[in-house]
Amino acid sequence: MSENDALKAVRAQIDQIDRELLRLVSERARCALEVGRIKREGGAAGVLYRPEREAEVLRGVRAQNPGPLHADDAARIMREIMSACLALEQPLRVAYLGPAGTYTHAAALKQFGGAVTLVPANGTDDIIHQVEAGSADFGVLPLENSLEGPVNQTHDAVFASRLNVTGECVLRIQHQLLTHAPRLADIKRVYAHSQGLAQCRRWLAVNCPQAETIAVSSNAEAARRVTTETDSAAIASRAAAELYALPIAAQNIEDQADNTTRFWIVGHARVPRSGDDLTSLAFCTPNRVGALRDALTAFAAAEISMTRLLSRPLKQGAWEYVFFVDIVGHADDPKVAAALAQLTAATSMCRVLGAYPRAVI
Repeated sequence: MSENDALKAVRAQIDQIDRELLRLVSERARCALEVGRIKREGGAAGVLYRPEREAEVLRGVRAQNPGPLHADDAARIMREIMSACLALEQPLRVAYLGPAGTYTHAAALKQFGGAVTLVPANGTDDIIHQVEAGSADFGVLPLENSLEGPVNQTHDAVFASRLNVTGECVLRIQHQLLTHAPRLADIKRVYAHSQGLAQCRRWLAVNCPQAETIAVSSNAEAARRVTTETDSAAIASRAAAELYALPIAAQNIEDQADNTTRFWIVGHARVPRSGDDLTSLAFCTPNRVGALRDALTAFAAAEISMTRLLSRPLKQGAWEYVFFVDIVGHADDPKVAAALAQLTAATSMCRVLGAYPRAVI
């Protein structure tokens, strides 16, 4: 068989597989519509999106993936299929830190897929407001970065609201230097979000020591500004470079190769158990010696892993603090529920911010 005949045979096989894939995806979409109909007839109201169900499906895809596709790629394809199927019944509205091209924008697409309506917001408080007011079903908020630590505005805003944390998204951050300047030496200003500037501090000191660094509301806003300034640069994503038609002068300029940001997803509903969950909570302790130690004993005694602990000023009195903690397990797990009851008894205030599936991809 000639090379041309061999290629024709394989391509014919691919065409047949594609037709079968389309048939199966269409059948899945019809099943999704039937699920929605059954829920409506049963009196279910509100958003049909189920984070715990999605997490279970994606974990199954990863576990059963036979290759050669990477498990992450297989899961991403399935997430897009689920996103499109859900949109047939009820398109989601998701608020994110705008404008388009921010890393929060990328996190929203990664978490919910492309078949959603993305609603740009002016800041953290605006995201919270849009979800509370019903203008958006969910909001995506940057929580912490592996280089620069916690995003304080997010912790304060979620604590002040009554929304629930319904999920998390972990996004690898790769910063690009975008500019119309012909040489790095010609750059007089570098715009970026304060976190972006901090994550590229060493690179800027070596490669653009002459440039003034200017913090703006988002990296996408930085890119927008640079579209009309030939002696400025922006630290932003590849998506922002494409969106604003800006040349990339330097790639992946973050100071640490595994630079990663974790995002919280917030909404109204509490999320049932998925089988691999985290619980985020906030609490205050009495002002006495050993109060924090006594509070955390609840987790140690129950052999519950605590993955994060930080403090923020309570803003209701000098030197009063609220502690934010993430633990492994769902608040409805009997062991976790018992530990939370013990924690509540040992603290002056304790509130579960949300229990939700761990990030799958």
